[in-house]
Amino acid sequence: MGQTITEIADQDPEIEIAAGIDVRDSGTCGYPVFSGFSQCTVQGDVIVDFSSPAVFDSMMDYSVAHQVPVVVCTTGLSQEQVNRLDEDSRKVAVLRSANMSVGINLLMKLLKEAAKTLAPAGFDIEIVEKHHNLKKDAPSGTALALADSINEAVDHRYTYKFDRSQDYQPRQKDE
Repeated sequence: MGQTITEIADQDPEIEIAAGIDVRDSGTCGYPVFSGFSQCTVQGDVIVDFSSPAVFDSMMDYSVAHQVPVVVCTTGLSQEQVNRLDEDSRKVAVLRSANMSVGINLLMKLLKEAAKTLAPAGFDIEIVEKHHNLKKDAPSGTALALADSINEAVDHRYTYKFDRSQDYQPRQKDE
């Protein structure tokens, strides 16, 4: 996502990237890249975060200490980190989204409407997603955002059950 954001900013004269945070600096960004927030000597107008839960705490420390608003797009946050985000949002502006895609955000809106009709009519609502078995956050942030949209529409009556097992067994040629 860092490369994509850099490309978008390069094409828009109203956007300037002040700095980046990355443990690996390719040296090709055109702006300073620091290995961590504690090393960052440049302050921008907003932090746009597509990192990992491992970086979250240092990012929020920096955001609150320097009063820099933050857009959090990282998924896989622990409940403790989500709680911290809620607490820190009282100190600095925070926008959190599990998926920045217009299509997924429209789908979340549509799911809310569908759930209001289907759930009272007795329909089961299930989300099935398929990823490789090394995916770091399972269920994905997008799947959780979709589930939260449904649950919000029905007054949080659902609890979530997650299963990362492989139930599918390929058929043998002889079958």
